[in-house]
Amino acid sequence: MSGGIDYGRLMHRAMRGLIQEVLEGVRDNGLPGEHHFFITFDTSHPDVELADWLSDRYPGEMTVVMQHWYDNLDVTDEGFAVTLNFGDAPERLYVPYDAIKTFVDPSVEFGLRFESQEEEEDDDDTPPDGPGGGDEPTEEPAKHDAEVVRLDRFRK
Repeated sequence: MSGGIDYGRLMHRAMRGLIQEVLEGVRDNGLPGEHHFFITFDTSHPDVELADWLSDRYPGEMTVVMQHWYDNLDVTDEGFAVTLNFGDAPERLYVPYDAIKTFVDPSVEFGLRFESQEEEEDDDDTPPDGPGGGDEPTEEPAKHDAEVVRLDRFRK
């Protein structure tokens, strides 16, 4: 097998699928109970669609809230579109899943964060530290420690 298994990419794809499934449920049935979402996305992503005044105001990233008022939620395999109210001004926006940086439902303390890094060739098995230092998805707000297990210590 050439290359290797890109677990980071596979996890990101699975997490984006989870977001799609959650949004499809909201589209079909509305937001249940106290559930609501804070979705932070990269406004400079080439496929993001939003009003010029919003992209001017939020040139790097933007966080939107889906809670009390949202309309025309459309969910596809690539992203979602929704009309949100910005100070009594309804605006339609489209967010591809690849542009999402965080997806948080504070009502149940659930969150996903997508971290990216420039491709680096590194033979070290130690995971990178710090913000933006890895391509591994993390859950928020609860933090979990992880340990890299070297399988060669189990070989005979």
